Amino acid sequence: MSTLAQDYCFSPIGIIQSPFTEKFGIPRQPGLCPAVTSTLIFNAQHHHSDLFSGLEHASHLWLIFVFSECYEQPWKAKVRPPRLGGNQKMGVLATRSPYRPNPIGISAVKIERVYTKNAGTYIEVSGADLLNGTPILDIKPYVPYSDCIDSASHALAESFTSLQQPMFFSTQAQAICEQHLIECGEQLSLIIEQILRCDPRPAYHKDHQREYGISVYHWNIRWTISTLRIDILSIHPTSTHQQLSSDTVDSQQ
Repeated sequence: MSTLAQDYCFSPIGIIQSPFTEKFGIPRQPGLCPAVTSTLIFNAQHHHSDLFSGLEHASHLWLIFVFSECYEQPWKAKVRPPRLGGNQKMGVLATRSPYRPNPIGISAVKIERVYTKNAGTYIEVSGADLLNGTPILDIKPYVPYSDCIDSASHALAESFTSLQQPMFFSTQAQAICEQHLIECGEQLSLIIEQILRCDPRPAYHKDHQREYGISVYHWNIRWTISTLRIDILSIHPTSTHQQLSSDTVDSQQ
């Protein structure tokens, strides 16, 4: 038997449609923002319902995906994990850095529903930490007796503590959240809260005076975090969405 590694080529079976349209603000691990729902959209050749028969017995899935934004980016033997404040280096294979020899990731997510539409099968999941459009290589059912290891440990990541400061929405931001709820049936305010309590600020540069912004769906959300409070200052359509809306209006005139 040859001891040399072979090259393999895999094609995605689909993509994930998520509210995260840019990398900044995406939770650093799955399950931290359960209010976030995403949809797995499969390629035409994987639409057959037989492929998903039996999936109703599983509550959670493993997503195997490609860090597509990092695919052609160089990787280094050592990286600075955000959890360590960006001040300590570790071997890339000892971290979950997306910049790695093969930019492949795994995430455990909850299945919310499996449904068919226009002869295609779709899976809605919650708690995903993936950028919108991320290619999905495969999905596998989560098997608790095997996948949940009670004795597992990681000295540098034993637990996660979310920010506990009170959160305040400006009048304008609250109005947008109410509008989103009416139009989409989704609690944008809860999604924002869960994302910000994960503290997306760079671990090595937490400026309490700085105003930050993240994009969720087509909204640009401006916010600040201090030791005393979290403030959502404003929510406005992203420039891309504004341009699309303008183009639509122009085409109708």
